[in-house]
Parts: sequence; C-alpha cells; structure tokens
Amino acid sequence: MFFTYLRRELRRRRKAALVVASGLALGIALVIIVSSVSSGMSKAQDKVLESLYGLGTDMTVTKAAAAPGSGSGRPKFEFDAKGNDDDSNQSSDRVLVQGFQTLASSTVDTIGKQDGVADAVGGLSLNVMKVDGQFKRGEFRQEGGPAQGGPSGPGGEGGSTQPQGEVRGGGASFDVNSYTVYGTDVTEQALGPLTSSKITKGRTFKASETDAEVAVVDSAYAKEKKLAVGKTVTIHGTEFTIVGVSTADSGDAAANLYIPLKQAQTLADSKNKVTTVYVKASDSQQIDHVKSTIQKNVSGTTVTTSADLADTVSGSLSTASDLASGVGKWLSIAVLTAAFLVAGLLTSSAVSRRVREFGTLKALGWKSGRVTRQVVGEALVNGLLGGVLGIAVGLAGAYVVTAVSPTLTAQLGSSGVGMGGGRFMGGPGGPSASRTLDVALTAPVSLSTILIAVALAVAGGLIAGAFGGWRASRLRPADALRRVE
Repeated sequence: MFFTYLRRELRRRRKAALVVASGLALGIALVIIVSSVSSGMSKAQDKVLESLYGLGTDMTVTKAAAAPGSGSGRPKFEFDAKGNDDDSNQSSDRVLVQGFQTLASSTVDTIGKQDGVADAVGGLSLNVMKVDGQFKRGEFRQEGGPAQGGPSGPGGEGGSTQPQGEVRGGGASFDVNSYTVYGTDVTEQALGPLTSSKITKGRTFKASETDAEVAVVDSAYAKEKKLAVGKTVTIHGTEFTIVGVSTADSGDAAANLYIPLKQAQTLADSKNKVTTVYVKASDSQQIDHVKSTIQKNVSGTTVTTSADLADTVSGSLSTASDLASGVGKWLSIAVLTAAFLVAGLLTSSAVSRRVREFGTLKALGWKSGRVTRQVVGEALVNGLLGGVLGIAVGLAGAYVVTAVSPTLTAQLGSSGVGMGGGRFMGGPGGPSASRTLDVALTAPVSLSTILIAVALAVAGGLIAGAFGGWRASRLRPADALRRVE
C-alpha cells in the first residue's frame, strides 16, 4: 500500500517533484564540481612539488643558513698569458656548490636513524660555470713623425723619437655557459630529484657505478647541446660518458646532468659532503613529528617539508586554489543550504495544498505516523532523484574541466624557502631566484565525492520530509471537512 500510494502521488505531482529535485541537484552538482576542482588543484600542486625534489620525498634537510664569508659566491677565472703573436682560444670553468653550504655525509646516517624516518639519501647540487673565448690583439697605427715640444720620456728634452699614434681594434670575446649538475647516490635511487624524471633513452645508473665516469642528461639540455647516449661531456676536465637521457614528469628538470655522488664530490672538492638530505617518513601523517625530531637531534640544519614549500607557491595555481578552497567551498555550502531550505518549504507547501487528502485519510483510519511516513517517503524519493541529477551534472562539469585542461602557472621559491637541491634555489645567485612551471588542471572525481553526494541527497530528502511530515502530523480530519465545497 505504501509503495503503491507513493508511486501514484509522485506520478501525479511530477512538476512539484521535479522542482524539488532540481534545487537539490544544483547544490549537489556544485559540491561535486568544487570538490573535484579542489582535488585537481591539490594534485597539480603535488605534481609541482614532486618536480622539485622527487617522488616519495616528504622533507629535505639542508645546512642552516649562515652569513656568507668574504669572496664567497665570486668565482675567479684564470687564463694563460700567450707569448706568441697568434690569437688563441681561452677556456676556464669552475664547479660551485649550490648555496655554498654543505653537510657532512655522516649526517645522512644520523638522520636515517631518527624516529619516524623510513629512508634518507644525500645528494650534492652543483653549478658549473664555463667561460670560452679569445683575446684579440689591437693594432698600433702611427700618425706622424716624432713628437714636437718638451720632454716626453727618457729620451731627454727636445723631440722624442717615440712614434705618435693609437691602438685600434682588439679586445676580448667570451661566451659564458652555466649548467647544473646533481650528484646522486647510485646505491639509493628511490629518493631525490632524479625520481621526478623518467629514463626515456638508455639506462639509469647501476648500483656498482658509485665512482664511475658516467652521466644521465636531461632531455631538454641534451637537445640544446646535441648530446645523446654514447656521447661524452666534459666537466672540469673530467670526461663523462652519457648512459641515459631523462625527461622530467612536469616542468623543468632538477638538473641538466646527473652523475654519481662521489664524482660530484671530487669535482667540487667537497669530499664526504652533501648539500641536501632527502627524507621519507614512515607515516605520512607524522611528518610534523619527524620534522621536529630531526630539528631537535641534528643541530645546524634546516628541515623543509612539502607543506612548507607549498606555502611559497604563487601564481594562478595558488590564486585558483584559494578561490576553490575558500569562495568555492562557502558558495557550495550556501547553495546547498538554500536548496535544502527550499526543498523543505516546497514540501511543506505541498502538504498544505493536500489538507483535504490527508484529512480524509485520517478520517478513514490512517494514523498520524503513517501520514508522516508517506510524506517523508515522497520527499526522500525526490531527494534521491535530485542526487542522481546532481551527480550527473557534477560529473559532466568535472569532465568539461578535465577536457579543457586550463593551464595554470606556479611560481616557486620567491620567498626564499627551498628544498636545498632543486634548480629554483638559484645557485650562485642565492635562494631568491624563482622558477615558473605550467600545470594543466584536471578535475578528478573520487568515489568518496560520489558517496558524499548520495549522503547529501538523502539528507536533503529527509530535511524536506521533516518539514512536510511535521506539517502533515498536525492536520485533523475536521480540517479536511472545512475544505469541502
């Protein structure tokens, strides 16, 4: 009887049911779209951060900043003086530690033993500055005879035999080539910047190549310098054979060249030194605890988590994320609340128009509870219908966002907070340098979002049914008789 009456009433009041369901659908669809876009923002931000320090890295440890010493950051280039008259090419390069701050390699083991640390790997980030060019001699052109007048040199008074003229031409022409090199621990390749790139040609390092003269080159740098697997590249007089080409998953690569850590330490004259320790926590929910533990037990270090770095992200990605999490969230709440209230008021109004119907049913023996259940049942079905429509509209909206994939920009490092090993630290220029990445926005819809939408649909139906049921329970058979014409 309940379902028969329910089906008949919903069919007879299709327009009213559609109005209630549409209101709920609008609010539910907005919740799905905002949630999916926020999820996309979060994934985009994670992708940006992973491009800086590698997948699986929860935090990095660097040496605490110190006042720069005299002459630090000012590389000196020396060129040979040529005794012949021929112009000749000159070349000089310098290998500089990024940030000019290093930690002892033993710090990696110390951090790895801290409570909550699953793994710790050290790396050495370098900047290489190479100057190539030549000096060109000028030509002396004599303009006349000996100088007239007073003394002009050791020749005494009177006319000097020193020719008069000027030097024309000459000068110097030099090209400066700067690139980055990252020394990676080839025995522990699960952490660090190299994990944010994929090997697209050749191979990665072997665990046995701890001190081998081999290198992996970033694909963009390889294209620029016409490098390939099997070719060689010379860094500060040492020739490295390229064994692989890597491509960054997003944005720029962490370095132009990757070489074994020991080789990087030798080139930079930084034996048993690292610039950064990449740390993976045992529990992602305990990152703050691990951070405080390392800061307490390993003095003279700065610990930076992905959350710290996320605070430095600016640009359209940050703006859109703030809008989605702020304005979008409150807009969804406002629309959903309004939809619930409207659904309740419409259901209550519908009950008022059915006074004769419910009064007659009560006169025929229906209890108030039975009438209330009938009204709540109708409202619940309307809510579920609104949920189905809302989920459909929300999924369509999320699909459109993903299909369009608007490009957002993320600028990092402008505040000086860095992970110690990424290129955005600025190398010799210091941590004030920034890097900008372009990220395509998607709007993934998770199962939890769908379940929330279903729960909201049920809640909307129950709220509307509560309004109508309360109204229906107060009706008396006499009310129906007064409405009889």
